[in-house]
Amino acid sequence: MSGCVFCGIVAGEVPAFRVADEADGVALLDTRPVFKGHVLVVPRTHLVTLADLPADALPGYFRLVQRLAVAVEAGLSAGGTFVAMNNKVSQSVPHLHTHVVPRTKGDGLRGFFWPRTRYADDAEAGDFAGRIAAALAEDGTVG
Repeated sequence: MSGCVFCGIVAGEVPAFRVADEADGVALLDTRPVFKGHVLVVPRTHLVTLADLPADALPGYFRLVQRLAVAVEAGLSAGGTFVAMNNKVSQSVPHLHTHVVPRTKGDGLRGFFWPRTRYADDAEAGDFAGRIAAALAEDGTVG
């Protein structure tokens, strides 16, 4: 897609520090990393959100993400990784991408990047769970 920085990187028109370039996607260093070694994994085709990723592309794409999570940990002697994806809100580039961030004990990153909250009670939690389950059942893929 014209003007998409990730499409430009995939096409080789925009420079990037590539970590992997495979049929299922391209992995590159984030230019503004949370920690050094922060990798972004993008599908080769322009898709905006996870919902846009075709079902037949899921296994290959997420296998690549999984391999990158292992490689970041092993290659950087990290204690683990944080793997995350934004869809629409806080998505700085409107092209599907998955963050693979190296983690070490005491690195200062606390849980998620945003404040956490609590449900008022079990009834409220049950209501949220029910609404999500109903939407999932409506998508036609639940048995």
